[in-house]
Amino acid sequence: MHRHALRDDQWERIKDHLPGRPGSVGVTAANNRRFVEAVLYRYRAGIPWRDLPERLGDWKNVQRRFSRWAKSGVWQRVFTHLAEDADLEYAMIDSTIVRAHQHSAGAPKKAGEDQAIGRSRGGLSTKIHTLADALGNPIGFHLTGGEAHDLVGADHLLPDMQAEALIADKAFDADKRVIEPLTAAGKTVVIPPKSNRRSPRTYDRDLYKARHLIENFFARLKPFRAIATRYDKIARNFLAAVHLAAAVVWLN
Repeated sequence: MHRHALRDDQWERIKDHLPGRPGSVGVTAANNRRFVEAVLYRYRAGIPWRDLPERLGDWKNVQRRFSRWAKSGVWQRVFTHLAEDADLEYAMIDSTIVRAHQHSAGAPKKAGEDQAIGRSRGGLSTKIHTLADALGNPIGFHLTGGEAHDLVGADHLLPDMQAEALIADKAFDADKRVIEPLTAAGKTVVIPPKSNRRSPRTYDRDLYKARHLIENFFARLKPFRAIATRYDKIARNFLAAVHLAAAVVWLN
């Protein structure tokens, strides 16, 4: 089996959550599996769409279909389905920065639409804010420009957190935006206090050691070369690719 392809058991877990499957309402799509594997190939290899091997289909059709599925939320729904198996004893939050290729810039700007590309010390970049479960598997994402503070991701990801405790580094030691809302909801906060705190908080140092698991997830995400370097102009499409890569992590 080619390393970009899905195993039969992996395909069985997601095939019934894709549009165009046989027996579903609407038009039956041409070879869903080949299409999904074509998208995986593109993001694994980090190639332009037009360089897709012919055996994976016409690149224009694959690109258009991927974008259409991204717009309708298909990739996110597949990820959400797999993430239903999350271990919510506790959760971890962190972010990783990916370099945005110059070809990712320049998407037409629409009112209120942010393409999540900013200029940080390393140039154009995107920050992938991630919430992970107790085993280090991803359960939520939010994109910002690379210059954004980690707390921006917390603002979007923590209000819906279902885990009983949160593990995070000092960047999330913020009373009003993180600690007080979680404490009020009856959740445990495992965050080291900043050195400039007037009254340092205590935290579970042993549990905090588990935070490396979210770093392990980022290490599993970055082999997708078109995620480690962003080429997509539209944030919606790049986030869809992150959801697909995260789904593969769950499938493994």
